[in-house]
This record gives sequence, C-alpha cells and structure tokens, in this order.
Amino acid sequence: MNRILAFVLTLLGMGASTACSQQAINNTDVEGFARLINDSQVQLLDVRTAEEFAEGHLVDALNIDVKQSSFLADATGRLDKKRPVAVYCRSGRRSANAATMLSEQGYEVVNLSGGIMAWKAAGRPVTTAQYETDEFATPGGHTVRFHALVHASIRLDIGGRHIYIDPVRKLGNRVVDLAAMPKADYILVTHEHGDHFDAEAIRQLSTDSTHLVTNQRCADQLGNLRPALMDVMKNGDHLTLADDFILEAVPAYNTTEGHQQFHPKGRDNGFVITLDGLRIYVAGDTEDVPEMASLAPTEKDGQQLAIDVAFLPCNQPYTMTPDQLLRAARMIRPRVLFPYHFGQTDVSGIPSQLQADSIDVRVRHYE
Repeated sequence: MNRILAFVLTLLGMGASTACSQQAINNTDVEGFARLINDSQVQLLDVRTAEEFAEGHLVDALNIDVKQSSFLADATGRLDKKRPVAVYCRSGRRSANAATMLSEQGYEVVNLSGGIMAWKAAGRPVTTAQYETDEFATPGGHTVRFHALVHASIRLDIGGRHIYIDPVRKLGNRVVDLAAMPKADYILVTHEHGDHFDAEAIRQLSTDSTHLVTNQRCADQLGNLRPALMDVMKNGDHLTLADDFILEAVPAYNTTEGHQQFHPKGRDNGFVITLDGLRIYVAGDTEDVPEMASLAPTEKDGQQLAIDVAFLPCNQPYTMTPDQLLRAARMIRPRVLFPYHFGQTDVSGIPSQLQADSIDVRVRHYE
C-alpha cells in the first residue's frame, strides 16, 4: 500500500488491511475525508457531470465524469499513480464505481460515503470557482501545489500546510471564495496596496496559529487587528518559519522616472521562499531592479543554487513592461516563470520570446 495513504488511513482510524482487501478501496465519512484532502499529496477527484460540478464542488477538485466512456483513459492520463486519490460524487455510488475502476489500475483510493450531499449536510464548504493549479516536486520529495487565485494572489499547499501570498477577496468583478478555502498556516503580504493587502481577507483566513509576515507599513495599518503571530521584515531580512521553510525579503521598487512614488525603494518586499529545497521568487510590485542579478544561478558550497519558480509582474506604470519582464527573466533565469499582476497587459508573446532561454513560461489567470 502507498505509504502516504497507509499513514492517513491510520489517522482516520481505518485499517491498512481494508485497502489491501479484494475491494481495494476505502470508504470514509466527511470528517475523515476532510482530513485526508488537507494533504497536498492527495489528489481530489469529482466524478460527476460537468453541469453538476459547475453548480458547486469541493475546492481544488479535478472533474472527470465517470459515466463518460473516456473516463479511465482521462483519469489515468491526469492522475499520478504514486499518490492517493480521494474521490466523490453526489451520493457516493458513482464514486464507488470510479474507485473500483481506479483501484484495478493500481491506484490507492478513498471514497467519500454519502458524497457531496453528506459534505454539504455537515456544513462543509463548496465553491463554484475554478482556479488553475500547477504542481512541483521539491528536492525533499514533497509536492507543492500552486493555485492562481487572482492578479497577485497565490496559494501554496505542501504537506497539509497552506501558504497565502497577498490574499484579497475581490479585484474588479473577480471574487475569490476564501470562505471555501482552508485556513492559512502562513500569510505573506508584500505591501500595502489594495490589490495585495486586504485586512479582512487576512482576518478571514487566520486562526490563532496563523503566522503573518509583512512589511512595517502593513503592520501599522493592521493596528490592533494584527494576528498574534506576526513578523515584520525589511529588504535583506531572513526568517526561518519552519525546518523546511525559509523566507528572504528582497527589494521591490520602481526605477522609471515619474513612477517611483508608486513603490519607493526600501518600503516594499519581494520574497524568496525556500520550501523543502524548492526556491520560489515572488517579486511583488517592482521593475527590473539591479538586485535581481543576485538571484541568477550560482554555485554555493558545491551545489547549484537557482530560482526554480518565479512570479514576475507586468503592468506599467506600476510594475514592468513586457520588455522589462524579459530582461528580468534573463537576469534571474528561473526554471519556470509565471507572469502575474498583468491586468490588461498582453503577455501572450512572452513564452515564445523566452523559449531560446530555456525558461518554461506559464500564463495563468493572473490578470
């Protein structure tokens, strides 16, 4: 049995022998299912129709209709056999059939008894929103899942922990359903502008154990609303948040004449996040500042040190033009680049322009 699933089933009070029996699937109740899908290693699968899915689904669920003849081909093409699958439908019948089919293909599967009807009856949240996700393996062997929420708002999941960067509830006519999302273990805020700093979003996502990291201006504006666990960082500061989570605050500012008032040098932060060995650069609101050169691949203590995943903004007059973004990308040379914060700026040409630089550019809905 998959060691992750075996461990989770032990936590749920379900014996490992159940999953290894002839049935080869496990059924669990709402509470057990909720604990299971909190682990980012677990793949969440909704096997209802697309119409049912659109009416409301569990956050982060992948939708593959079990009644379609292509179900098994689609599922095996999109699901990782090395990771557990948590499956649900309306009442639990279709998902039980799907679980049996998947288990025969070698997947470890847990089925939600009572389906989404039981989930809703227990007061658990559903959403109609769909957020694009990308997954990356860390050097330590874990999976980090990135969720493109809106504009400059990103959610990262790893090993049951949830990290939100610049969470906001609404931008223009786009609403982020934070109430349907898991509470934050960590919240990182780059600066005070309303498309990055939303005090109510912070309150909504926080628990007594949520750790907020931000700059001094945001801390001042939170006043008495600041959470109990909070660190204020300035450019150049380093902070160890967990054994596998290290944070560095880096400069984010405007350099173009007449634009410096938007993001003056020294006030706002970008972040370099090292998460289980995966290095992530979230630039915040900045232009292609010279300090970015320090993020270029280099060798340290006999090991190659580089940015694995970078988020670079593209929206003048507040951040970069497409040409500036290209220069910044070529300075940093990340393995994967997400243009973000781009509003109405056309970034569709950036992937082809960086192809010769061997940078994998992924355009998501970060308008």
